Amino acid sequence: MNKHVQAWILIVAMTAFFTGPSRAAEDVSLLKDMTSVIALLGLPCGQVVSAIKKGDNDHIATCQDGNRYRVFLNPEGRVVAQKQ
Repeated sequence: MNKHVQAWILIVAMTAFFTGPSRAAEDVSLLKDMTSVIALLGLPCGQVVSAIKKGDNDHIATCQDGNRYRVFLNPEGRVVAQKQ
């Protein structure tokens, strides 16, 4: 294979790799959403520092004050946060 063709293949592959969606941006957005949900439900938290996805619309959120909540949709479609 020609060296120029190999170089172009490498450039295309690297471009595709680095221009994919940013998980870090999604994570920051999810943490802000979890913080808002927990605050709107009137539960103590401060700020969510990590969230682990357990399933569709089901997360375990850990707050800066040490509280942990399972945030999910109940069968009626309402958002619920249960202390863990």
